[in-house]
Amino acid sequence: MPFPIPELKNDLLLRAVNHQPVPRVPVWMMRQAGRSDPEYTAYRERVGLSLHELFRSPEHAVAISLLPRRIGVDAIILYQDILTPLAPMGADFHFRPGPQLEAPIRDAARARALRPYEPEARLDFVGESIRGVLAALGGELPLLGFAGAPYTLAAFLIKGSSPMGDLSETVAFAREQPQAFGELIALLTDMTVAYLRYQSAAGVHGVQLFESVGDLIPPDQYEAFAQPSHERIFAELPPELPSFLFVKGSPFPDSMLRSGAAVLSLGEGVSLGDLLRRGGGRVAVQGNVDNRLLLEGSPADIDRAVAECIADAGGRGHILNLNHGLLADTPFENVQRFVQAARRIEFEHLA
Repeated sequence: MPFPIPELKNDLLLRAVNHQPVPRVPVWMMRQAGRSDPEYTAYRERVGLSLHELFRSPEHAVAISLLPRRIGVDAIILYQDILTPLAPMGADFHFRPGPQLEAPIRDAARARALRPYEPEARLDFVGESIRGVLAALGGELPLLGFAGAPYTLAAFLIKGSSPMGDLSETVAFAREQPQAFGELIALLTDMTVAYLRYQSAAGVHGVQLFESVGDLIPPDQYEAFAQPSHERIFAELPPELPSFLFVKGSPFPDSMLRSGAAVLSLGEGVSLGDLLRRGGGRVAVQGNVDNRLLLEGSPADIDRAVAECIADAGGRGHILNLNHGLLADTPFENVQRFVQAARRIEFEHLA
């Protein structure tokens, strides 16, 4: 069943989600409002606030979310953090500069001490930020919300800092205390459903679930914990809301196809065209240009990668993006080149 498309000046992304004809492939990037943008760096220096404060300030979250609009992207994603909804549960991360939790979850008792809550009451600044971005856009572009996937959030809670590159503590916790870990995933799944439904009610046009440690999760734990949480989240979201699933590295494409997500955000090692064919029209795809290419490549390299990616997908049901978020030291001119390369490739026969 197609997703309803609201009246927008640029609805290319939502048309691509529905496999509808588009004159060109829509493009946006994960972490597009962030440290690779010199205007973002200048903004942070000017206001002098920490990340923790910026995420909780609708005024600043709105201004930063909108920065990529000037380079021609086809969607805005809310400036926020995947750890934000953990604070009302009793796990408030601070950035020093990376995320740090004073009391990591190391046993079942600490996991069971996390508290459920109502997002409308405790995360009102997120709804205010969404409404502020929508008001500023004035129907120009779609706005995407997002959340961290439960396994990824559990990994942050257990390590007490970023688990990227080292998932050993989380894997051990899940193997040694499977009941407690399962209870933690269930609680985080409840929270994520409520949080994304709250974003939907505030007006976002789609939501993305980030399984940011997906490339490190053992297959048995992915099937036991991550996959069921994905399926439940997507099943419980409003049916009119397009949902995106990002699993870093896409090591389990068959599971992603079973997740219930409308759009699969894929890594550089997965063929978009193959997933589209296997999805049989049930899913669209997003990706999958290597973010390292934007960090290190030449303009010609970027042009070639964009053209190859678009050719692989075939021009239908595809949103151009990266395999993961923009890397910190990516030259901003390469970010602009990526968007420009996408906008130059038109499909007159599909318009």
